Amino acid sequence: MASEPTPRVALVTGAGSGIGRAVALGLLKDGFHVVLSGRRPEPLAAVADEAKAAGQHAIAIPADVRDEQSVQALFDAIERRFGRLDVLFNNAGVNAPAVPMDELPVERWKDVIDTNVTGVFLCARAAFGLMRRQTPQGGRIINNGSISAHAPRPFSSPYTASKHAVLGLTKTIALDGRPYNIVCSQIDIGNALTELSARMTQGVRQANGTMATEPMMDVQHVAEAVRYMAGLPLSTNVLNMTVMASQMPFVGRG
Repeated sequence: MASEPTPRVALVTGAGSGIGRAVALGLLKDGFHVVLSGRRPEPLAAVADEAKAAGQHAIAIPADVRDEQSVQALFDAIERRFGRLDVLFNNAGVNAPAVPMDELPVERWKDVIDTNVTGVFLCARAAFGLMRRQTPQGGRIINNGSISAHAPRPFSSPYTASKHAVLGLTKTIALDGRPYNIVCSQIDIGNALTELSARMTQGVRQANGTMATEPMMDVQHVAEAVRYMAGLPLSTNVLNMTVMASQMPFVGRG
């Protein structure tokens, strides 16, 4: 009698809402066993319950990506339960108030860097180690970058700096992962409509100092893009993908 195929396992950080939730639900539809992680247990449990009701496989493991021990405990739990990890969607991130640099508290700078850079590094580091050890070796790390990895908004120094750093990490992981069949991708998202970005429909500061509403796109298009990247064989990689509202102010002069 043929044995059951080994399930593909994915980890999504920041999975309780917004982009993370949409991507997690998409990967579940593709047959992944999905580990849902984030700092708030209640939203994670709600997504896990939604998956269970649909006959899908999801478990919630709260973790703080800023904390090395918390991240290690998360990956230890994944290794104990599944023995492997096929896809990491490194999604957890935060922003800071849009104020002139000299008015930004240093604590807010550190919070953004700790989450968006150190958190991405800690999760990628742990995933890299597990993907090296597992049999068959290899896996895919997908980092959530941003349009801000390429062009800043006004008064966005912490967020923009963090996303430029993620771009450097993505390229380095893609290079260093080659001997181990570990590939790394980055998706740069512009104006996906979520609970956090809804305020942008009321007006966003532009490069010329004016306030203007900006076009938004359905977050499901982001989920579809990540599903495409996650479904590729490890012999193929989308190193960078930009998915954005077509008419948002990015490629034009500000």
